[in-house]
Amino acid sequence: LQTPPLQTPAGVEPLWRESVGHELRQERLASGKRLIDVAEEAGVSPQYLSEVERGLKDPSSELLAAIAGALGLSVAEIATRVASSTARGSAPQSPVCLAA
Repeated sequence: LQTPPLQTPAGVEPLWRESVGHELRQERLASGKRLIDVAEEAGVSPQYLSEVERGLKDPSSELLAAIAGALGLSVAEIATRVASSTARGSAPQSPVCLAA
């Protein structure tokens, strides 16, 4: 199973926690792991991991490292994925005019 792309209004950059959660969920599903198994390995509750994946919680760097590690990733890999997906999807749909 693959999650649909992160949806935000045109020209609006998604929040960091939403992008991180989306990447974590995609990786978990791609690896065929259950939420409860990843949560247990990371030392967090399944409810907390679910909230992180849905972009409702902003995990500390320690918890992000634990969750990423349970998925066989590093925090740097998650950050790189988030940065590249945000760069691809955040371009404004129309020209922006800034006035001084």
